[in-house]
Amino acid sequence: MRSRFNINNYSNLGQRAITAFFGALVVVGGSIYSDWTYFFIFAVILGFSQMEFYKLSGLDGMLPLKSFGTFLGLMIFTLTFLIEKEQFPHEYLYLMFPLVSLTLFIKLYRKTDKKPFTGVAFTYLGIFYVAVPFSLLNLAVFSVDQVYHFEILIGCLLILWASDTGAYFAGTKFGKTKLFERVSPKKSWEGFLGGAFSAIAVAFVLARYFHVIEDWKWLVIAGIIIIAGTYGDLIESLFKRSIEIKDSGHILPGHGGFMDRFDGLLLSAPFITAFLKIF
Repeated sequence: MRSRFNINNYSNLGQRAITAFFGALVVVGGSIYSDWTYFFIFAVILGFSQMEFYKLSGLDGMLPLKSFGTFLGLMIFTLTFLIEKEQFPHEYLYLMFPLVSLTLFIKLYRKTDKKPFTGVAFTYLGIFYVAVPFSLLNLAVFSVDQVYHFEILIGCLLILWASDTGAYFAGTKFGKTKLFERVSPKKSWEGFLGGAFSAIAVAFVLARYFHVIEDWKWLVIAGIIIIAGTYGDLIESLFKRSIEIKDSGHILPGHGGFMDRFDGLLLSAPFITAFLKIF
C-alpha cells in the first residue's frame, strides 16, 4: 500500500524544516512574482495573525471585536498598499479614522460586555501590534522611487530567518547563559550571538547581490532585525506567558501559529520602514 505523507510522523525539528521550506517557497515566490501576489500573501498572513491575537486575548477574558478588528487591519493594509502603488491618493488614508471610531459605536450596543472599554482597547491593540507593522511593509517595499522592489522584502525576511535559525541552533548546542529567563527561559546569549552572526553574514551576501539600496543599509537593517526581532520574540513570549500557553496557534507544524513565526517582524518592520524612509 502507498503510504500517505503525514507531517505529524516527523520530529519537531523535521516538522519545523518542512513547514519553513514550503512556507518560504510560497512567500518568496509570491513576493518575487508580482506586487499583487505579495499583497495577497501578506494580507492572508495578516488576517490569520490578527485573528490569533484576538483569540489569545479572549483566552485571558478580554472581548475584542475579532472580525471587525481584523477587517480594520486588512483595510489599513489594503489602503497603504494602494496608496503606495499610487492607485489611490494619500487622502484616502483619512478614511481609517471614522472606520476605527466605529469600534466605540459597536461596543455601545453590546449588552453582554461588562468591561466594554477593555474590549475596545484590545481591539485597537490588535490593530497597532499586528496590522500596522504589516502595513508598514508596504511603505518599505515602495520606499525607492515609489516602485515595488521585492528585494527589500526578501532581504529583510532572509535576514530575519537567518537570525532565527542561527539563534535556534546556537542556543540548542551552546546555550547556557540565560538571555531573559523571566520571560523566556530557553533563550540564551549564545543563541542571540549565533543569530546575530547569521544575520550579519546574510546581510553581507545581500549587499553584494541586491543593489536596490546601498550596501551599508543592509548592515543597518540586519542590526535592527537582530535587536528589534529579539525583543519582538520576547514580547510575544511575555504575552503568551501572561495567559499560560506555549504557542499562539497550531496551524504551522513545528512553528505554532502565524504570530510565533512573524513575531520578530512585527517589531522590526516599524524601525526598518522609518530607517528607509528617513535615509
